Amino acid sequence: MDHRTRPKCLLHCCCAPCFTHPYRLLSDSYLVTAFFYNPNIQPEKEYRAREEEIRRLAQKWGAALSVGEYDAGRWFGRVEGLEEEPENGARCAVCYRMRLEKTAEKAKALGFERFATTLSISPHKDADIINRIGDEIGAEYGLAFHRANFKKKDGFKTSCRISAEEGLYRQDYCGCIFSRRR
Repeated sequence: MDHRTRPKCLLHCCCAPCFTHPYRLLSDSYLVTAFFYNPNIQPEKEYRAREEEIRRLAQKWGAALSVGEYDAGRWFGRVEGLEEEPENGARCAVCYRMRLEKTAEKAKALGFERFATTLSISPHKDADIINRIGDEIGAEYGLAFHRANFKKKDGFKTSCRISAEEGLYRQDYCGCIFSRRR
């Protein structure tokens, strides 16, 4: 497909390692712009390390990148009362929704037809929940959501391999302070 006729897709990215495999897959069908928006990541030093790494990789690969604001206070407000939820519980669904809403808002503002997220590449994330939330938000914003389970067909292993080849910083927790203490 001629790249000028491919639809534009805004790809929410949680970090550089998770960006690798989904970006390559989606770039076959879409003009992909990465969107780094993750107010859930704490401490801020960790957030900045992940932001720097996605910037470095995007530049190396020639990928378009947009970075949202770091509004951790808003995130804490949204998950208040859910601090004791287990990983992949109600807190995570609120967090997915917040990040996908911002991605859809940005996609709409930029004139994109669709949006997606790298979140489903994690073996710790439920792709069905992510896709359901993405569909709901897509309907609200009049955008197509690219449903995916990027961990399938060894997607997570592929992202780990690419990350090693690229020498990427790879964190050992989701990002939120509550997942880190588990």
